[in-house]
Amino acid sequence: MEVKTWEFSVDNFMLQVQHKISYESWAYRDGLVKQVSRLERQQLLERDANSRDDRLYRLTARGRLHALGGRDPQKQWARPWDGRWRLVLFDVPTGRNAQRERLRRYLRDKGFGYLQQSVWISPDSLVEERQILGGGKSNVESLLLLEALPCAGESDAEIVAGAWDFERINRRYARHLKVLEERPGSALRNDVAAKSLLRWAAAEREAWLDAVTNDPLLPGRILPSDYLGQQAWRRRVEVLRDAGRQLHTFNRV
Repeated sequence: MEVKTWEFSVDNFMLQVQHKISYESWAYRDGLVKQVSRLERQQLLERDANSRDDRLYRLTARGRLHALGGRDPQKQWARPWDGRWRLVLFDVPTGRNAQRERLRRYLRDKGFGYLQQSVWISPDSLVEERQILGGGKSNVESLLLLEALPCAGESDAEIVAGAWDFERINRRYARHLKVLEERPGSALRNDVAAKSLLRWAAAEREAWLDAVTNDPLLPGRILPSDYLGQQAWRRRVEVLRDAGRQLHTFNRV
């Protein structure tokens, strides 16, 4: 009999493989060795230097960030905000559609919201954007970066609602919450049960990434009151912790 155990949590991912007999044959047969080596080369996984067991691995800081979808939600929500909005305004000629679309795609991927197709907004400093523009002469008639405060009674909540589609964002988190509740809860007494949990884990990660990568992860003080992201995060921590304990029940004869 051999026992395989995978321990993990959102805050401190840990990979542990325990064995009774024929570990090496199982590892090579299932391709684990190659996968672990690839993750080590990518600096996503490392051996635990504090463990005497050379088969104990954990995610690196880079690996943890990758597992979370590229950003740490807790850090993003907890970051301070100075109350100023940063605006990117541009007017790219219609003959340069490809350049205009690249700019929009960049802003969207960086979590900017848009008030209009050519007016994008963020609560964060535009340090990176200034660096990108620093190498050349700027043309204020085609691209302009501004820091601004509302001056006609507009609330931050109204600006957030106008710039980001939180109804759509919440739908994605609602789907993720639904997937979390679909975790198979039985002990892993055979391969069928183990594969069922594996399929759920893949579906959970897909649903989480779909939600979090489309979320600007705004500072907590300007999040909408009905925002589901933090609820989904807390529930994910709980469910993955339970799944980690469930993995200890896997016995393969």
